[in-house]
Amino acid sequence: MRLFQKQAGHLAALLVPVLLLAACTGGSGDGGDSAGKQVNLTVWSWDGTVAKSVPGFEAQNPGIKVKVVNAGSSFDEYTALDNAIQAHSGVPDLAMFEYFAVPYFAIPGKLADLQKYGVQDLKNDYVPAAWNDVTVNGKVYALPSDYGPSAMFYNAVTLKKAGVNQPPATWDEYYQDAKKVRALGGNYYIAQDTGDLFFLLSLIWQAGGRPFKVDGTKVHIDFTDAGTTKAVAFWQKMLDEHLLNTKVTAWSDDWNRTLNDGTLASQIMGGWLTSTLPERAPKAAGKFRVALMPQWNQGDRVGAENGGSSFGVPAAAKNKDAAFKFLEYFTHGGGLAPRVAEGAFVPNTSVLSSTDNQNKPNKYFGDQKVGAVLAEASDSVASGWQFPPFFEWARSTYGDLVTKFYTTGTGSLAEILEQWKQQMIKYGNEQGFQVD
Repeated sequence: MRLFQKQAGHLAALLVPVLLLAACTGGSGDGGDSAGKQVNLTVWSWDGTVAKSVPGFEAQNPGIKVKVVNAGSSFDEYTALDNAIQAHSGVPDLAMFEYFAVPYFAIPGKLADLQKYGVQDLKNDYVPAAWNDVTVNGKVYALPSDYGPSAMFYNAVTLKKAGVNQPPATWDEYYQDAKKVRALGGNYYIAQDTGDLFFLLSLIWQAGGRPFKVDGTKVHIDFTDAGTTKAVAFWQKMLDEHLLNTKVTAWSDDWNRTLNDGTLASQIMGGWLTSTLPERAPKAAGKFRVALMPQWNQGDRVGAENGGSSFGVPAAAKNKDAAFKFLEYFTHGGGLAPRVAEGAFVPNTSVLSSTDNQNKPNKYFGDQKVGAVLAEASDSVASGWQFPPFFEWARSTYGDLVTKFYTTGTGSLAEILEQWKQQMIKYGNEQGFQVD
């Protein structure tokens, strides 16, 4: 599923500084579950597959009823949750969080530490990078629910038309192939980009860049390390040589059109695009394939993330024990199968390594066994990445900065990142963090 397509507004305008918000602690019990009283759970989720797990869970747990509510996606839900915590009213028992949002709620104590539920026993059923995403300062505050390993979705017909018979295995090959596709003339491009922050971060991630380092409330930001510099310079070259379509924005009607007619030869996005692409480009059925991200060095096997989400139990929730029971069920237990059947892409190794996932041909992708490719992409995500705890605010600020760069063509990505860094330092320190 696409988790990052919505541009968030400015979190600072709506929320009290993060470190000044003391999480209100509600009861830690199940609201009488052990005493035979019915427990009513409220789950906030914009992932429609979660509801598919409810019937099976309620059948196994007749004393618990689950209501799944879409309280808005991403920023809208986070704002609603913060408001509910401040009001001491309406706090859900479970809530959905993109991976980058987990630290924002975990660090000031707004999420319950799940260690007491023995979550470490579940660790090996998740790819390492996804488990890292829900771990803050050594404690687990959520369980991974879906995942977006970066992968290359390419139109094999268009590439062949350009004289490219195999998807580029390295970024050097990608650069050369981009020139071949552009030589077709017209609106043919190897890819489009109008300032996709999460793609750029995945490029940096794969190159070994680690621009954010978080230790409790201390945050260090540096876009000049070797990996970041290499990735940014490469993408700047692609832009400078006009090898990318910078007029078509992802998720727009024009994007759908270029995917359908083959003038857009590829797109590097999260694995969730497998469920979205057939709807966006039905006329290209049978033409697209999936490959790993191009590598920086021939023979490497290093990947990155682009999207993904988790669920945590708010510290102020009234039915924590029952909430965790449902959380474990739909992210790890019997509720996984109906979600996967509905199209959820999950980071569970038991699912990724299953025979069905590895060997099932996908008709849209020319009967390619896409699951095996995405399983490898998930397993190869590099470790050590961190997001700053105020990233929800930061990504909106980046959007404001980078839009000017892409529309005017003045400046550089490196300059934009430096400006972004300075704004994050200022904002983070205002919120009570120690940022440098």
